Amino acid sequence: MKKRRRKLFLENVKQAATQVSILYIMIAIGFVCDKAKLFTEKAARMLVDFLLYIVVPCMLVRSFTRIELTRNNLMMFLLSLLLAFATHLIAIALNLPFFRKKDDKSPIYKYASIYGNVGFMALPLASEILGDEGVFYCANGVIAFNIITFIHGVKIMNRDGFKLNLKNLVFNPGIISAIIGLPLFLLQVKLPALIEQPMSYLAELNTPLAMLIFGTYLSNTDLKTMFTDKKIYLAAFLKLLAMPLLCIGVYHLCGVSGTLLVACAITACVPSANNTFMFASKYGRDTGLASKTVALVSLFSIITMPVVIAIAQSI
Repeated sequence: MKKRRRKLFLENVKQAATQVSILYIMIAIGFVCDKAKLFTEKAARMLVDFLLYIVVPCMLVRSFTRIELTRNNLMMFLLSLLLAFATHLIAIALNLPFFRKKDDKSPIYKYASIYGNVGFMALPLASEILGDEGVFYCANGVIAFNIITFIHGVKIMNRDGFKLNLKNLVFNPGIISAIIGLPLFLLQVKLPALIEQPMSYLAELNTPLAMLIFGTYLSNTDLKTMFTDKKIYLAAFLKLLAMPLLCIGVYHLCGVSGTLLVACAITACVPSANNTFMFASKYGRDTGLASKTVALVSLFSIITMPVVIAIAQSI
């Protein structure tokens, strides 16, 4: 029995590692393209809004239209939404004892150790490992991220404290996708090919485009100095191991298993969100530190993500 479990675990690690490696190969291509001036960070930034407001919603809406409406699927959707919020709240609670110093750096470490790259990393990874069902569950991770980050995340980064911005809270990709996709799921609307096919083509752009853009960001990070900051290592440990393993343990004890548990694990174990340096720029924090933090945490995630996902798959 132990040999069988170990074999299953190693097979799961191999599968997850393969998918993670594929993503990072595309990131490496983006990195090289930026260095070669073929596809630069400046060009990538111009495509971010297109990715977030066109491609990601197409991917999320498509996942809603491909899931059959049953009592079980509806209950699983609601449960995944609850768990998506719970994942962020667990991360916030876990980080309370850390990065409490009142300076310009602590908010960056704290934000990076709580908020994950759900749109750029979790959705592509869920699509490759779990298919449309995984994207269907991880869509709620995007919704929870966009709501909580514009409340708690802004409170962390903004020197003036929290200011509610209803426009950013409501008009974001996760909420927009849910507003469009949820009625299609509940009413089991079958979109005509004239709409469904272009939407699918755009949805397929999510993985390569997100990874290429991410690669250009890493290309412009000071890689030589990012290994010297000890607090980045703490942020990486909290984001990549402590928080996702705690979530997996809690959810497993609550009876969550199978695809939903793996989807929760993927949402929890992805590296720090790109919003770390976007918010740092917006609120006058150290953007260089933010970029280095995201880069180093992302580098470590190549090793940690397959292990965490394999643990969830093996339970």
